[in-house]
Amino acid sequence: QVQLVESGGGLVQAGGSLRLSCAASGDTFSTYNMGWFRQAPRKEREFVAAIRWNGGNTYYGNSVKGRFTISRENAKNTVYLQMNSLKPDDTAVYYCAADKSVVLRTTVRAYEYWGQGTQVTVSS
Repeated sequence: QVQLVESGGGLVQAGGSLRLSCAASGDTFSTYNMGWFRQAPRKEREFVAAIRWNGGNTYYGNSVKGRFTISRENAKNTVYLQMNSLKPDDTAVYYCAADKSVVLRTTVRAYEYWGQGTQVTVSS
């Protein structure tokens, strides 16, 4: 099992930046692909980004491509989400998740372990 704790959320103006962190503990972090998802009020949880266990591959949702960057430091058991050019539509609770599949996956049900989430609010 792996436990995940997100941090770094907050209130930011449109056009600003935030960096989210997700610290993992428990099982060997470097064996998991990691993903970021978000959920806005009254909407389904949405895929944001994913990174392979070794950092060699990344994948992004269309709505964040070119603005968000996912990265990881296996030595620190941490995955990051750098969010630039934020928009009010990016307002949501952001979750990190862990998956031991051999391929990067983008669906909620593919991920076994989840953090509690961190709120990101972008004001216009």
